[in-house]
Amino acid sequence: MTFDQLISLCKPIDVSGPEPNTIGALTQDSRQVEEGSVFIAIKGFQVDGHTFIDDAIDNGASVIICEESFYTDKDVCVLEVTDTRSLVGPLAQAFEGNPADKMKVIGITGTNGKTTVATLTYQALQKLGAKPSLLGTVAKRIGEKEVESQLTTSDPIELAADMAKMVEAGSTHLVMEVSSHALDQKRVDGIDFDVAAFTNLSHDHLDYHNNLKSYAASKKILFDNLDSQATAVINGDDKQANFIAMDCPANIIDFSFKKALAAECQVLSNTINGLVLRIGKTIIESPLVGTFNAYNLSEAFLICRALGYKDKEIADTLESLPGAAGRLERIEGSGQHGNPIVLVDYAHTPDALENVASTLADIKGENQELHIVFGCGGNRDKTKRPKMAKIAEEYADRITVTSDNPRDEEPDAIIDDTMEGFKDTEPVERLTDRRKAIEKAIYDGNPNTMILIAGKGHETYQEIAGERHDFDDRQIAREALGHRNGNSKNEVS
Repeated sequence: MTFDQLISLCKPIDVSGPEPNTIGALTQDSRQVEEGSVFIAIKGFQVDGHTFIDDAIDNGASVIICEESFYTDKDVCVLEVTDTRSLVGPLAQAFEGNPADKMKVIGITGTNGKTTVATLTYQALQKLGAKPSLLGTVAKRIGEKEVESQLTTSDPIELAADMAKMVEAGSTHLVMEVSSHALDQKRVDGIDFDVAAFTNLSHDHLDYHNNLKSYAASKKILFDNLDSQATAVINGDDKQANFIAMDCPANIIDFSFKKALAAECQVLSNTINGLVLRIGKTIIESPLVGTFNAYNLSEAFLICRALGYKDKEIADTLESLPGAAGRLERIEGSGQHGNPIVLVDYAHTPDALENVASTLADIKGENQELHIVFGCGGNRDKTKRPKMAKIAEEYADRITVTSDNPRDEEPDAIIDDTMEGFKDTEPVERLTDRRKAIEKAIYDGNPNTMILIAGKGHETYQEIAGERHDFDDRQIAREALGHRNGNSKNEVS
């Protein structure tokens, strides 16, 4: 990166100070500044990067990019721009050699299903002979390397650096989840998406977006910014589908299980052993369960088709894919040796819980009992807590309300909020200790019990009072099933 190139990209409204001798790495964290770094000050939602400009200069920054120039230091070049947040994405891509332009980039957004659609697409592309990478809620997969993911969508500088590593590793495609926060905060500015997919939109993140209209508008940004050569795959059965598609310049492929759209879909069979569905004239069999997964499979199928793959080869590939970890994942040993059937799912919103609970209620046997174990997260939208209770009550025969990730809230206070949503508390037990709640549900179950452990899915921690503690619903369920098999069943109080 030369100084002239930097000026051309930034289009500053004012330049002061000397031209730097060297242009170092770009950063928005003053603690990461090294000699010659370019520091860009972002006005965050909690912290304003402009307050750390002095620290960046002390640490050796040679260029400061900011919205308010209030420095006359003769040793530092200051570029004043209109909006640093809009600039950081394109600038980050340029500093890394524009890696997004060297791969096919697929972006998936929506309240529920992002992780499953992204994972299915990633797995399908692998089997179809591509070399994809993956960025999402569960993990980053850069070539063959897997790294734990902290955010659904990283900050622009980290994102560009990851993309550069993907290109270096030989990746031909990048499949990435795109959160509403990332779109609103312009974290994916500077990336030209080849395919964008919309799963659905329901009650979530209203602590950030305030209302559904604002939430939907953030999702729509992804589609408004596509070019005419891109493809938008849209769930036409969602209430926000028309709004998302409005004024989208890309080629739109909408699909539906309820009406005639570009791709007509139908569920032919839905049992605990899997799905059979039709997309157009193509039949797909999958081990995934539930109508919501029929939507996820359809979306992955249409994404792969938009990338140029043939219908039959996509269908053949999807038949063997396991999908995402912790998404209606059946725990080994469940449903065998007198054990209840135990499933773990990430459902932590009202819509997601209803999708999963209604599916299991539909497919359980006449004599089977559905037991839902769930909690609600702390420091999140409190209005969804009683809504989730109402949904659990509608579909479950038994319910245990427990802790999820209480974060900085009192766990029992969260449960109190949740309990307000029940009309009848007779079949409801509250047990704050999540481990004990899972164990007790499994110990109390029998071969005619189907247990859904909802809320955390793939997560391997529980966040309490600002600290993350090792905690994996799946591992705890496996251990409890093992105790049953070993005839070491214990009472849990």
